[in-house]
Amino acid sequence: MSVARSPTDDNHDPKRPKMGIPPILGFSDEDKMGTIQPHDDTLVITLRIRGYDVKRVMVDQGSTAEIMYPDLYKGLNLKPDNLTPYSSPLVSFEGRVVILKGQIRLLVQTGMEVVEVDFIVVDAYSPYTAIVARPWLHTLGAVSSTLHQKVKYPSEGQVSEIRGDQFVARQCLVAAIRHKPETESSA
Repeated sequence: MSVARSPTDDNHDPKRPKMGIPPILGFSDEDKMGTIQPHDDTLVITLRIRGYDVKRVMVDQGSTAEIMYPDLYKGLNLKPDNLTPYSSPLVSFEGRVVILKGQIRLLVQTGMEVVEVDFIVVDAYSPYTAIVARPWLHTLGAVSSTLHQKVKYPSEGQVSEIRGDQFVARQCLVAAIRHKPETESSA
């Protein structure tokens, strides 16, 4: 005699994790499907920030600072009185000290998950609208992979993911290469 198990029994359904056990976040060769390989592309995603879908967001797991650039600051209709002071120095990729406008805490939605992110608003050129870094990844409980062009994070007991956009990443790279800083003379 056999006993039928209910598909809603979480302890016996192989597709669902057991209650209390967080899903394992990892990457395999299958995660590379749909990407251009080999590549050296940055991980550029779209996030929902302050209720808007924001494109050209770079994921930088090597940084401790989340950055917002002027295009996004203006696009979200933020004003100087929305900012709190931020006094630590920040150095750009070119080694220059960056002019800081201040800091702002905004809600960032990823799928069903919503986390607060403290963005440092800078007055500097970037082909990206924003950079999210380790604080965002850690708060979300996420892991990222530039090789696989994905961010994976736990959500409602399962693994959810955000796919990077290699085409946009390459456009940003070209824009960064073509950009000439305003302080250089054109002589």
